[in-house]
Order: sequence, then structure tokens, then C-alpha cells
Amino acid sequence: MFNISKTTYFGVICGLFLAFSLTSCDLSTPSPHQGNNAVVPSSNLKPVSFSALPNWENDDVRYALQAFRNTCRAKLQYTGRVIPDAALVQEKCNMLPGAGSDVKTVRAWFESHFQPYKVYDASGNTTGTFTGYYSPTIPACRTKTAKCNEPLMAAPSNPAEYKNVHKKKIVENKIGRVLYWADMVDVQNIQIQGSGMLSLDDGSTVKLNFGGTNDMQFKSIGEQLRNRGIKPDGGYSADAVWKYLKKNPSIAREVIYNNPRYVYFREAESKNVIGKLGTPLSRIRSLAVDDSIYTVGMPVYVNTKLSDGRKFQRLMIAQDTGSAIRGWIRADIFFGSGDDAYKFAHGQHAQGEMFILLPKEYVNVRK
Repeated sequence: MFNISKTTYFGVICGLFLAFSLTSCDLSTPSPHQGNNAVVPSSNLKPVSFSALPNWENDDVRYALQAFRNTCRAKLQYTGRVIPDAALVQEKCNMLPGAGSDVKTVRAWFESHFQPYKVYDASGNTTGTFTGYYSPTIPACRTKTAKCNEPLMAAPSNPAEYKNVHKKKIVENKIGRVLYWADMVDVQNIQIQGSGMLSLDDGSTVKLNFGGTNDMQFKSIGEQLRNRGIKPDGGYSADAVWKYLKKNPSIAREVIYNNPRYVYFREAESKNVIGKLGTPLSRIRSLAVDDSIYTVGMPVYVNTKLSDGRKFQRLMIAQDTGSAIRGWIRADIFFGSGDDAYKFAHGQHAQGEMFILLPKEYVNVRK
């Protein structure tokens, strides 16, 4: 069973704490910044205390700290509507707690250096949708076969060749460099997830990471089936949809090619799943958010539920984006790799609250 308990997970990443330690612990008062250093929240952000974050006092925030270390290793793009001050973010990175710090120390560090804001949507609501994603493993081939009938491609060097070009045309004209071949439904799945592992017919494995898109809007496969009056056994969950399409290849081809969005890949040396920041994602601590609103890289506290009904209340780091992730309270939880991750990611669809943590001294919110 997919285990999200803090005890098990800490054992997995304990070594990473040692590997990626940046500085010794510093819980001193943050230095004041001159100029426009006042918090200027819009109607979408309301400052709250840490005690307002559900279950904050019980979350083992050491895992979030490890994910935040990856933020500190990345070159952040300060874009969107909520933009933290770059100098302040760097200051936080220079003051990270040491690798051996206990949870009490790490929690005190976050409380000392960040201000939580409860997020409201445009209508003043405080709840939004939380879905999930993972890194799948799919069977694949080095050459085209009856079973491996769809190419996985790397993007052309000239973006003009594929930007705003429909998926069907890209595939039919092989606009890109063919890397491998796989079943059409599996290719659509790995494109939606943005990365994955290939289990090749010669017994070897290859990791593919996101390599770009044609910038066309994604059209839901499940919604297309619903509009056709087709209801797979098990409803419209991703698992039910994929199983139905594999049993009905002609319909699969129609609805998959009717989705104009195309995702390219690149081969990766590391087995890690790489997010928008270009750094590894952390299982159940990395989050995909709307980068037209948020600068990717900031801590976000999530209060929602898992597909099995358990509460999911923890500090995460916004380290990724997605074409379907749009809105103030809309996020995608990264569940990792493997069968358990698949089960939880495909079943994840719940309402919940979001709190963004920003440096205490300054935040610029664009109207």
C-alpha cells in the first residue's frame, strides 16, 4: 500500500539530507530590507498565522525542507502575479537549517522566515481542486511494431516547426526526432504525466523527461468519451479510460488525435523525475501550480484528502506546472513512481485549501 507516513518516508530520504546540506542552522531574525518592503496582498491572499494551517504542528516539515533545497539549487523565474523578492529568497537559501536539524528546529525556521497567506479564488472561495500525477513505466520498443505503433519524439531544434501545430500533423509527419515507439494509449498517458520510464523489448530501461510542447490546449480524453455517450467500466477515472481505449483502438485513435496538444521528450541520464525548475521532484512533497499566478519554487501548505479518504495536510514545495493546472486554488500532487503512485495519482480528485508561504519582509502581488 502507498505509505505516506512520515516515519517511513524519512528513512528513504535521510541520506539526501546529508547529501544536499547547504548551511548550518540559522534561526536569527531576518534582516530588514529597505524600499518597498511592505506586504501588499491582493484580494486573493490573506495573511494568517501558522496556527491557522490545519495540522501544521504535526507535519514533519523536514521533508519539505529537503524539497526546498532543490528550489535553492535552481534558477528561479520570477514571473506570474505573486512574485517574491529574489534577494530575500536567496537570503532564505543562505540560511537553511543544517541536515541534522530536528523537526522542531526546522518548523521554527519556517515560522521565523515565512508568512503564510490563505488563498482565495476570484469568487472569494477558499477551496479548489487537487489532482495527482506520477511517473509511469510503459513497455516500449526501439523500432515500430504492431504493438509499439506510436512514436515518442524529441523536439526539433527550431520551435517554429512545431509550435501551434496540431498533434495529428506532428505524428503523421514525424515532426521531431523519433526516440522510441510504444502503444498509442501508453504514449498519451506518459505525455499527460510529463515524464516516465520505458521498459524496452531488449530488457533495458530508459528514462524520459519532459522536452517541450506544441503549446496547443489539452482536450480531455475522458470528456470526449462522455460527449460521445461512452462510459467505460469503472467510470471516467484515468485507469478506466486507459483500459477502455486499449480494448477499442479505433476509438482510441480518434479521441487521442482529437486532442491537439503534443508533448516531446528527452532522454535523461538520471532516473529522477525533473520538474519545471530543472531539479528532481520529491514524492508527495512537490506540487504543480499555475505559473501564470505563482512564481514556481515557493512553499505551499495543502489541506485536502487522498483518494482513500485520508486527510492530506502538509507543507509542500511548488516545483512544477501543468497545462491543466490553472487557477488560484488548483494544484497537482506528485506521487512519485510505481504501482502505488499510479493508484493514488489516478484516483486523486478532491477539494481543499491552499496556503502560500512567502518571505516575511516582502511580496509583490500584481493586480
